[in-house]
Amino acid sequence: MKKYLLLLFSFVLTGMAVNAQKMPVSYDFGEKYKDRYRYSNLVAIEEDDSGGYILVRAYYQGLILKPKGYLIEKYNRDLELVSEYNYKLKDLDFVDGFLKNGQLNLLFLNYNANRGEYEYWVHTSPVINFNFQEKKLLSIASDPVDDPVGKNYYNRDFSRGFTTAILFNEAKTGFVISTHHKKGKSNKHMIHMFDTALNKKFEFDFSDEIEEKNYAFENVTFSEDLQTAYIVGKAYFKQRRFRVDERKYQYELIKVSQNASQTQSFVDPGKYPEALYPVLMGNKLVCTGFYADRKDNRYNGIVYFDVHPGTLDIRSQKYNPFSQQFMDDKFGREEDKDIKNLVFKNVEVTDNNEIFFNAEEYFVTTGLETTGAGQRVRIERYHHNDIVSVKLNTNGDMEWARNINKTEVTQGDGAYASYSSYCKDGNTYFFICTAAENPQLINNERLIFKQGFSRNRNVFMISLDENGVMDYEKIIDQQEARLPLMVSKPLKDETEDKMLFYAKRGGRKQLVKVDFK
Repeated sequence: MKKYLLLLFSFVLTGMAVNAQKMPVSYDFGEKYKDRYRYSNLVAIEEDDSGGYILVRAYYQGLILKPKGYLIEKYNRDLELVSEYNYKLKDLDFVDGFLKNGQLNLLFLNYNANRGEYEYWVHTSPVINFNFQEKKLLSIASDPVDDPVGKNYYNRDFSRGFTTAILFNEAKTGFVISTHHKKGKSNKHMIHMFDTALNKKFEFDFSDEIEEKNYAFENVTFSEDLQTAYIVGKAYFKQRRFRVDERKYQYELIKVSQNASQTQSFVDPGKYPEALYPVLMGNKLVCTGFYADRKDNRYNGIVYFDVHPGTLDIRSQKYNPFSQQFMDDKFGREEDKDIKNLVFKNVEVTDNNEIFFNAEEYFVTTGLETTGAGQRVRIERYHHNDIVSVKLNTNGDMEWARNINKTEVTQGDGAYASYSSYCKDGNTYFFICTAAENPQLINNERLIFKQGFSRNRNVFMISLDENGVMDYEKIIDQQEARLPLMVSKPLKDETEDKMLFYAKRGGRKQLVKVDFK
């Protein structure tokens, strides 16, 4: 699809050595292959049971680009393309895809006009010999609505009649499907729990909880036996008068099982938790994220809640304000010091129960653009801005927080924007992709990566060690990386300490593997 990308990376490297040390990685390029589907999106990338890789792309064709099907590519461990399978399929909304026990599963949402209902379907095939079989997971009677699975982190719309969300845990051992249908006096909210073998573990009628509040679920974790789901989300109050200093929602933790649900709200006078993420560590359940001192999304620090996984009682809570180091990272000498719109990208827990998490400033803007025919069309621009990286010790105290300043705006495929990260031996590594050759140094403390004019991209790696000390290096030169990497959609293999990236432009494609030493 048509892509527009404006990119600016900048970050503070206080105390950095003049000559950056070599990053502990090596890389390999697969062969470049021709590709007839110029317009496509990568929707899934997984490792198969033989050490090879499965990639799934939705492709688009026609004078007015429309989805036509899914190209499934099989590569061996040497990054060689073994086979391709064209699964011609249209008029279904892709939700997610995953590989389990040699079976490729593609999840779709379909509106059945004859039945007047939304239907979740899974299309499953062995990867050895593709032969897709369809299975309906559930259905919900409803009138058709626009974007029923659309996810807006800050302004949820519950007036459309039907909304749904699907959430996987970090390890992708299971998923929940939330369905909320409202028509007249009927108001039904169901929670459906599945494992990734597509066995339904339970369903729970959550309708009694939504008489006063609407719920927008954001993150989830599961018990090891997948019999209990811990869901964090925003609870929006329906009918209530608000003071000027009040928000219209609060963050809540919902524990759901076959026969019961419990709710814990996170409310403190003068403190506003935001973007909370649940982490289950044995008999300890932690909800961590950000907090603000006022009702908007301008964050002031990191919040940590130690919650009893059985009763949901809050055993301890800590508010860690951002340090001066963090503020210098982010703003330098600028006067405007707002930190807002942070969305979790990933969470890592060490063997010592230390927590590393990374988030990104993300928001969507709309505007009008003139086409070649002189028409004015409304477009959406997706902003992927600063990276925030945080380390919490086992007691929830913040050991450090660092900010990597960047600004990215895209109207097209977001896979080329944003970043990916990897944690190893107490260090966090970030991968960014930019046409900049060398960073620009300002006031001896701020480095800026400007986009440049080349179609090719350099791959830079930024590291944060166990003490939060930052370093960087260009690890792949644009003369080698002739195709841009889909840097935000990697395959991470922690058992072999490697990452796999898909690189594509127009009619050419290849795989790039990065190994950690």
